Amino acid sequence: MCIVCHSRKGKALTTVHAKGKTLAVIPKSAERGADAAARALETVLASLEDSKAEDIVTIDIAGKSALGDYMIVVSGRSNRHVMAISDHLLTDLKDDGLGTARVEGQEGGDWVLIDTGDIIVHVFRPEIREFYNIEKMWAAPDMDEETRH
Repeated sequence: MCIVCHSRKGKALTTVHAKGKTLAVIPKSAERGADAAARALETVLASLEDSKAEDIVTIDIAGKSALGDYMIVVSGRSNRHVMAISDHLLTDLKDDGLGTARVEGQEGGDWVLIDTGDIIVHVFRPEIREFYNIEKMWAAPDMDEETRH
């Protein structure tokens, strides 16, 4: 399972391992062709960076779950910041022609779930994120890989 953090450098998104090592560069969607998931991922990550979301973690779940291709987990500093990140992301998705995402939890501001179809985004307050620790759950090794000898 690949878990990476993202940072924006210039116009390309750089995938960085938690220990700071660069693993890959995701080029602009025009260079990738018509890959909808890659285009959506680019939009989501750019929006989250623009909203000053913290601790952005992307989990590649393609082929491991029917839920989507990527799961992104981020933190906002407060309830208001969580709601602002979510609002900004929903606007950016719509503006980029990616449609209207399904949203849950926006009224509370503790944990907002945004489902674009290809990407599931969890926006947490730090205490709530720590309590549920969903990154650890999704980072667990596959049972087949763990039981092989």
